[in-house]
Amino acid sequence: MRASARFEGIAAGLLMAAVALVAFKLMPAQVAFGLSALMWLRIVATEPWRQSLPAFVWPLAGYLVWTVLSAAFSIDPAASFVDLKQLVLFLIVPMTLRLLRGPRAMTTLDVVIATGAAAALVAVVQSQVFGYDNLENRPMGSLSHYMTYSGVIMLILCAAVARMLFYTGGRAWPGVAIPALVVALAVTLTRNAYIGAAAAVVCLIALRNPKWLLAVPALVLAAALVAPGSIRDRALSAVDLDDPSNRDRLQMLAMGVDMIGDHPVFGVGPEMVGVVYGDYLRPDPVHTYNPHLHNVPVQIAAERGLPALALWLAFIALLLRDLLRLARHGEARAIAASGLGATVAMLTAGLFEYNFGDSEFLMLLLCLITLPFAATRRP
Repeated sequence: MRASARFEGIAAGLLMAAVALVAFKLMPAQVAFGLSALMWLRIVATEPWRQSLPAFVWPLAGYLVWTVLSAAFSIDPAASFVDLKQLVLFLIVPMTLRLLRGPRAMTTLDVVIATGAAAALVAVVQSQVFGYDNLENRPMGSLSHYMTYSGVIMLILCAAVARMLFYTGGRAWPGVAIPALVVALAVTLTRNAYIGAAAAVVCLIALRNPKWLLAVPALVLAAALVAPGSIRDRALSAVDLDDPSNRDRLQMLAMGVDMIGDHPVFGVGPEMVGVVYGDYLRPDPVHTYNPHLHNVPVQIAAERGLPALALWLAFIALLLRDLLRLARHGEARAIAASGLGATVAMLTAGLFEYNFGDSEFLMLLLCLITLPFAATRRP
């Protein structure tokens, strides 16, 4: 094997490790990502990229540029520019396209599912052995917050379901991983992840065989019958408008609209929503402070302006179009379906949580949505 091929193989392994480790801890994932990024920079410097980029890359790049502009016009540019360090994570898109090409794409998907299943067992043990079984003490694996953990598990569950439905070989072990992922997600008591996972799974089933949708009501009924009362009650509370967290989200939507009205072009600036939050409080607020608005589109528009939201929506539209095409007719349908499921889950859960701004979630999401395009490239 040529030295350059070995070098690229090491960089690919580090990138695989980075996206897999987000289910356990951000710091080692970032270290692996940083090392892989340095190696990738050397690779592209010596062997320039000569293949076309997926269509979604261009509006995504525009979104990143507008984010920098919104920081420059922020109410506190210094603080907003510090927050821009997260933009480095978007290098995962070109890194995945170059390093995880061909068969490495499926290997990466398998590594993510296997690592995620192990991370799911941590939450199961926490809930069953250590009493992490209520809203004040929720399982969060080894991550820092249950919202982050539930979002990551949601994405991995989508990947596992897509692999089982669309990949003809080796379906047994994803089928073993799925129950652990479902239980781990359930015990987090995180409703936005419940809704996101459910929407993604229904879409994947419909794509695989629309007739199978007839079984969905039976599956929902079975899940309701076997679920513990605390999980069942938590799921039903999503439609209770008197629930404090539901009222809080409705208030934040109204506050976000007002922020957008006052700052329509560049927004209040990255990381500034929490700073101005108190100026937009509604009567009888549930909370007097929140760092973000628990809604991805509203957060983007309030923080970065309506042009940023338009670019983000264009990125999503092109991404969904191409992933759907690859999942229907591509040579890597399972990988494309996993990216499609992850996108649907992010969009649906993102109506109730700002998951697109979570570093662990974002790292895994960017890899999953790019893998289908890397899989079609010559290794």
